[in-house]
Amino acid sequence: MTHVAIELPEDLAVRLASPPHELSHVVLEAIAAQGYRSGKLTHAEVQRMLGLVSRWETDAFLKRAGAYLDYSEADLEHDITISHQITGR
Repeated sequence: MTHVAIELPEDLAVRLASPPHELSHVVLEAIAAQGYRSGKLTHAEVQRMLGLVSRWETDAFLKRAGAYLDYSEADLEHDITISHQITGR
């Protein structure tokens, strides 16, 4: 594991996490959400990073964080076409 230290003014740290000992988790969630948004982390990596148990729990976290999959209608059409080719339908 890598440990990262940051310095925050005490008043801001208190507002970001209550109780204060949860600040590490708040920061970890922010990094996970931004990593997913930027494409640097996968869904599975976010799940592992946060110690989440299921895909659904990870989906719920990402939704709360506003970190949505960049998946267009064109992507959906492409996936449907590939699915039909594979299944012969």
